[in-house]
Amino acid sequence: MKKRILSYMTYIDDLLYEDRQEHRLDYSKLIADHLQQLAFFMHERQVHLYVMILFALLTMANFFVMVIAFESGLVILFLALLVLLIPYIMHYYLLENSCQYMYQQYDEMKSRLAALQDSGRAFALGEHVYRYLSDETQREEENV
Repeated sequence: MKKRILSYMTYIDDLLYEDRQEHRLDYSKLIADHLQQLAFFMHERQVHLYVMILFALLTMANFFVMVIAFESGLVILFLALLVLLIPYIMHYYLLENSCQYMYQQYDEMKSRLAALQDSGRAFALGEHVYRYLSDETQREEENV
């Protein structure tokens, strides 16, 4: 999922970056597609939130039981839960930040669509920070 999220954000940033002066994209269609992908990622984020909370509660409960009645089996279970909890936290962090960034991409698309509809084909450049440009696009920009 990490690879898919990062590649999708790179794809959208590349589209927005390349169209910053050409104005050839159909922003209505792009927005609809983006909202659908965002809904998929938000659902994934919600599921991972529930799983992460469950693992956190199980880890804490196991820790308290281990403090009250120490047994070696509880230590092994605690370590196993902790090993699973840490990657879940890291993955949820990625999902949360990615969805927040996709909101910014959506806002940029909406502002470009509104600008195109209102004033012909002119919108302000530099409104969006392109965090996920592909390596190829970055190299092209450096050569220009």
